Amino acid sequence: MSRLSLALRCFFAVLRRGRLDRGLAAELGLPAPQTAPPAPAERERSETAADGALRILGLLQREGRLLDFLMEEISAYPDDQVGAAARDVHEHCAAALRRCLRLSPVIDGVEGTYVRLGDLGEAEVKLLGNVPIGARPEGGILRHKGWRAMRIELPAPAGQDPALLAPAEVEVE
Repeated sequence: MSRLSLALRCFFAVLRRGRLDRGLAAELGLPAPQTAPPAPAERERSETAADGALRILGLLQREGRLLDFLMEEISAYPDDQVGAAARDVHEHCAAALRRCLRLSPVIDGVEGTYVRLGDLGEAEVKLLGNVPIGARPEGGILRHKGWRAMRIELPAPAGQDPALLAPAEVEVE
């Protein structure tokens, strides 16, 4: 009966603490357990731009299945089926972006009308067409407003691998 009692005490010690204490080790005739060296402090990892991009992609996948849509070979599907799928993906992805980002146009004007460039920097405007060499034009026809992120609030990472955009889904029957 004492061996059964010892076995149960060992079982529950390992179950609770993950190791035998010194007293139990001595009763078993084992050398006293060594205390594990303290784990090196995990270095604080700062988030990179790639991590943020992966978080946005993961969000768009979770909310709107964007990656599934983009990675699917759609040439075999009729246009109306692709259009219906695109409408659904668009709706869910746009809602996710509106929750996490506040976007503003770089130039708040009507596309197709003349706009002055004013104080906009080279990175803010892409000049198209007959662009003079060595001189900056005063303005031109607005073809695209451009977008600038004014606010971004991504959900906090859930302690998972940032490269894992969507887990595989397996249905068990």
